[in-house]
Amino acid sequence: MAANEFGVKVEKNPTQSKLTELGVATWPKWSCGPSKFPWSFSATETMYLLEGKVNVEVDGKEGSFTIGAGDFVVFPKGMKVTWDVIEAVNKHYSLEE
Repeated sequence: MAANEFGVKVEKNPTQSKLTELGVATWPKWSCGPSKFPWSFSATETMYLLEGKVNVEVDGKEGSFTIGAGDFVVFPKGMKVTWDVIEAVNKHYSLEE
């Protein structure tokens, strides 16, 4: 299934000008190695994956979707997921209450 069917916005390989305009390089960074864990988004989270690959399962929904290096992703506030990190992740992120 596609991420947008779950209410998640994914843009593959956004332009460098868009990333610069949004100030992505100044956002905090987060990384983790291969692992699987539940996660709840307490705020709308926008992220840009520098490295890695994650299979995302959304609570209460059938199926899953994968995000990876070069993806610009927006998860809505209140979404509960399980992150299955297949390849170590390094990302920039921004939170909006």
